[in-house]
Amino acid sequence: MATVKEIPPRRKEPSLKKVAAYCRVSTKDQDQLDSLAAQERYYEERIKANPNWQFAGIYSDVSSGTTIKRRKRLNALISACRRGRVDMVLIKSASRFARNTVDALKTIRMLCQWNVDIHFEAEDIHSLHETSEFLLTVICAQAQDESESKSADIKWGLQKSFSDPDSKYYQRKCYGYRHDENGKLVIDEKEAEVVRLIFRMSKGGASLSQISQTLQEQSIPSPRGKAVWSRESLRKILNNEKYLGSVILQKTFVENCLCHKQIKNDGQQDKYEIIGNHEPIITEDI
Repeated sequence: MATVKEIPPRRKEPSLKKVAAYCRVSTKDQDQLDSLAAQERYYEERIKANPNWQFAGIYSDVSSGTTIKRRKRLNALISACRRGRVDMVLIKSASRFARNTVDALKTIRMLCQWNVDIHFEAEDIHSLHETSEFLLTVICAQAQDESESKSADIKWGLQKSFSDPDSKYYQRKCYGYRHDENGKLVIDEKEAEVVRLIFRMSKGGASLSQISQTLQEQSIPSPRGKAVWSRESLRKILNNEKYLGSVILQKTFVENCLCHKQIKNDGQQDKYEIIGNHEPIITEDI
């Protein structure tokens, strides 16, 4: 007679949750770099100490929080999440993640679609929870507002400095000049001769390519020490008012703190000029 043998189901061992951490500071100031290193140590020790977690790496950036595009390590983390290598991300606070509301919510939603949870520890919010998006919208909006306010304060401070004729910004060094013991611009004769040669050749009808070729033949390195002078380097020298003894500030400006894009100032904002700020290298007889 046939008998029936009961085969119990196999117990599937619970898989470990793959956990990573993201850390960010805004500048390379030593105190911030020390803070970053402390965060990295804390998260690595914390993740490895949890028996239910598998360490999936620490991702760190030294960058502004107002844009995600320039943060290489955050983008590497997003790529790892997309490939299923990360199940949860630990972050100190929402402001460490992003100060741009649109960027933050777009990225959070994308990670949620991949079932990746982000735990913002300071706020104790998990992005996979149903009520999290509203709370994160408010928090990220506040962080963005703080960045915009700080940016406005910096711009105001710069403009006040530009209006001061003794401002250090009028003494910024360029090729052909050096600083004296008081931090003022004085002519560096060796480099000034190269500047005069560039202007003489340009006035004589030589193209930028011809000027570059001549400088290369004479073994004169570019301001960055390269053997070949780029057309852009030559163009900047020929268009630089400093060689005439003048300085113009705010020739470009940052449109807003979120895009960080430099815009040419064609009259949208004030410019500041000092004529006769220092001794000119180029005179009318060149």
